[in-house]
Amino acid sequence: MTAATVENRPGKLTAWRLAVRPPTLTAAVAPVAVGTGTAIAADAFSLLPMLAALFGALCLQIGANFANDLFDFRRGADTHERLGPPRVTQLGLLSQREVVGGMWIAFGLAFVAGMYLVAVGGWPIVAVGLASIVAALIYTGGPWPIGYHALGDLFTFVFFGVVAVAGTHYVQAGDVSGLAWLASLPMGCTVTLILVVNNLRDIDTDRTAGKTTLAVVLGRNGTRAWYFLLLTAAYLLALGTLAAGASVAVLLVLLSLPAARKPARAVYADVRGLALNPVLKATAQFDLVFGVLFALGLALS
Repeated sequence: MTAATVENRPGKLTAWRLAVRPPTLTAAVAPVAVGTGTAIAADAFSLLPMLAALFGALCLQIGANFANDLFDFRRGADTHERLGPPRVTQLGLLSQREVVGGMWIAFGLAFVAGMYLVAVGGWPIVAVGLASIVAALIYTGGPWPIGYHALGDLFTFVFFGVVAVAGTHYVQAGDVSGLAWLASLPMGCTVTLILVVNNLRDIDTDRTAGKTTLAVVLGRNGTRAWYFLLLTAAYLLALGTLAAGASVAVLLVLLSLPAARKPARAVYADVRGLALNPVLKATAQFDLVFGVLFALGLALS
């Protein structure tokens, strides 16, 4: 590390903010909003369980971000050639011990929120909570990290889409309605779009590092096609909730199309490398806009 680099090192607070990766937290907020929307539609809204679910989801997302920062560095996937936003372990902004500590604090706080939700929703919450923590750890950690074996997209779809929406609905309503299950699917699609852009950007460096993401398997053109398949499916599935009892208010989700335009055009134009970083941020913003509008439409059903 050069003297100039040392002089320009950010402080600890900035380093922790970089490690948290605030733009990614929409992945935790949007599905909780949708699960709450379906709970309202079922006349089962409950404020404290909703807030606990939101807090737990945010802590899980932050813990997963810390884990990915740490384990990607240990596996050699994060190097000076990295194209994405700064990783604090690779840059030496935080020590491995500090990141490990932050990771377990985040997961510990999620566990505390889960204990309250167990009191509200019973022991099924234990299984869901522990499975979510384990999944976050083995995404890039452990002897067989799923993110390195083309399973990251499936993991993201299931845990940050289906489980997050259905779980949020369950802790408020005491069961999971057909509408909640169906509403979880488009959210699985939109949150997975964030990972698709991330992996599209890193396709070359991941291949060099031996990190076999689905993007590495599909190739650049296949990954771009996968992006548009997920985007199309998100809208079709959202509108499909009309068949499960949602009212025409779910058409509000179509107001998110302008937010989808910027990242979709960039992917279609085959934007590459560092230029995909703002596309990644725009995709995360789209996920939030889509989720909030979809939740509002469901709540008005």
